Amino acid sequence: MNILLNGISGYMGREVVKLCDSGYRGAKLSLGVDPNGSDAAVPTYNSLDDVYSTDGVDCIIDFSHHSVTPGLIEFAIARKLPLVLCTTGHTEDEISLIHKAAESIPLFYSGNMSLGIALLIELAKTTAAAFPEAEIEIIEKHHDRKVDAPSGTALMLAKAVCEVRPEAYPNCGRSGQGKRTPEEIGIHSVRMGNIVGEHEVIIGTQSQTISLKHEAHNRALFAEGAIAAAGFLIGQMPGMYDMKSMLSSAKNEDAVIITKID
Repeated sequence: MNILLNGISGYMGREVVKLCDSGYRGAKLSLGVDPNGSDAAVPTYNSLDDVYSTDGVDCIIDFSHHSVTPGLIEFAIARKLPLVLCTTGHTEDEISLIHKAAESIPLFYSGNMSLGIALLIELAKTTAAAFPEAEIEIIEKHHDRKVDAPSGTALMLAKAVCEVRPEAYPNCGRSGQGKRTPEEIGIHSVRMGNIVGEHEVIIGTQSQTISLKHEAHNRALFAEGAIAAAGFLIGQMPGMYDMKSMLSSAKNEDAVIITKID
């Protein structure tokens, strides 16, 4: 598959370049776009407006900035190219544009591009449903430069558990006096050193405990997830897809489309 990489000179863009150079999952880099240029061995343009041809391109991967999303969506729709959005921090208006774009093209959008985290979420849901009486706690650890707590991924995990436990609710940073309620999901944040990212879901009853943990060794895992998403997205019908869609496909089930376009 041939990739157009928007944000080619950024940190994550360079990780995608490395993987494409190694032939990861058959990915090849065809074009790059970045206002800072790039030393990658492919044609690189300062902006999407400068790209005169996308012949041979199978999919766009975006690791740039959410502010360019409107122009990127217009570009992808005009060329009927699948789009993997890996940027975060979108405004409500931008999110509306993303959902609208899914009416015209296959679009992959996820709050976390790690395939391992996607698996952790599904395992947490399955385990929480299997042990409805269990108490659940989430511990997340990140480097001392991270400004938000709890992490977005920890909140995604809690939200996933709430899907199978409608009465559950997150309790971030428990303190003070008082017993935990059966419905609460405790979320605890650790900030220290240079921890890339660790997330652990602890599910325990009076007789047993199950610990589900994902540890990121470096940020290349997000580039791996983006390339895997591109491979999955090529050939799909227009619609909004996410990691759950890709996992369903990997299990030889019909792809789950968040927004199916009839």
